[in-house]
Amino acid sequence: MEIQLWHNILNPYELAVRELVAKFNHLIKEHRDRDLYSPIEQVTGRVKSISSILEKMQRKGIPMERMEEEVEDIAGLRIICQFVEDIEKVAEIISKRSDMEIKSVKDYIRNMKESGYRSYHLIIYYTVETMDGPKKLQAEIQIRTMAMNFWATIEHSLQYKYKTNIPKHVKERLSKAAEAIIALDNEMSSVRSEIMDAQNSSQLQTNLVSDILNNIENLYRLSNKREVMKIQDEFYRIYATNDLRQLQQFHEQLDIISEGYRAQAVTCDIQGGF
Repeated sequence: MEIQLWHNILNPYELAVRELVAKFNHLIKEHRDRDLYSPIEQVTGRVKSISSILEKMQRKGIPMERMEEEVEDIAGLRIICQFVEDIEKVAEIISKRSDMEIKSVKDYIRNMKESGYRSYHLIIYYTVETMDGPKKLQAEIQIRTMAMNFWATIEHSLQYKYKTNIPKHVKERLSKAAEAIIALDNEMSSVRSEIMDAQNSSQLQTNLVSDILNNIENLYRLSNKREVMKIQDEFYRIYATNDLRQLQQFHEQLDIISEGYRAQAVTCDIQGGF
């Protein structure tokens, strides 16, 4: 196969990865903008290298003309979650999307591999628009916790080094590490609600501070500068107390003040037009 032809084949997959990563990152942003806990912590993507595609085809006896049908992970995404419970939620979100169609599922969390590998795999169909028209292609989405991802990254490096022939003593240590990862995920799940509450409070404070500072900046253009300085000083005083309830009350009061000044500005503009 000519190099240029390889580029033509892989270009739509590169587009798919960029689009899918952007869409999942936007989902994270939507949750946080609404002061909601995001089940997705991080998302990354890649297009399989030509050498990796060829190696897989050779290992599985896939003919060149069947490559795009049988190599399902040319485009790959990895979604990282904080908790095991989040994985099911992410899979549910994907299943309800109109732009992604699930082809198959492999649950290596309930059915852990002998090596200790745990992850949740989806093969999806996704359509991209190219200069030759729409192209429906396949992509693999791996969903796992941060702890699972740590273990899988180490195991993958060892597989690459030993070419699947990992020494017995290393396998035994990997197996013990996998048990420790399961224990860690279980422990994190036991305090999930407390962690989520803390993270939601932190995100709420971040959004409140951003809104307040935007309001203060807008007031600076519309009202008396000394009054705005007093408002800003009051904000700094309340922020230093680290009291979320006070910060919310200040935000509500500032919204009322800002709305009043905006109404005055509109009235002046109308009167000035006559």
